[in-house]
Amino acid sequence: MSAHTVTVELSQNDAIDAVTAALATQGFGVLTTIDVKATLKAKLGEDVEDYTILGACNPALAHQALSTDPEIGLLLPCNVTVRQAGGHTLVQAVDPAELLAMAGDGGPQPAELAAVAKDASARLHAALDSLTHD
Repeated sequence: MSAHTVTVELSQNDAIDAVTAALATQGFGVLTTIDVKATLKAKLGEDVEDYTILGACNPALAHQALSTDPEIGLLLPCNVTVRQAGGHTLVQAVDPAELLAMAGDGGPQPAELAAVAKDASARLHAALDSLTHD
């Protein structure tokens, strides 16, 4: 699976705040925040680098997709990760269009659903790209 990835020169918490703000400019809200580092420490006693999963949702796009195919909820929300790797902060977003293609049965996707996924992909891409441009 490919993901759109950007590197930012921010701390984990500052990056999460910046990503949340960038997503908002594209109509996404963050529905869930999963602190993977804290969870693995609490559940397994494992120490890992900072890793946070943000569950992002654009309500208008979600509504369009769910209206076309209620099973699309299995692919929602769109995950964005903020993680530390080798002294850098990486921000990655899933590509909804690619997820849709992977989830299908190999046949053509409904045009409306494909268009929504393409729009969501473009918006996520724009949000992440805005983090590297001032």
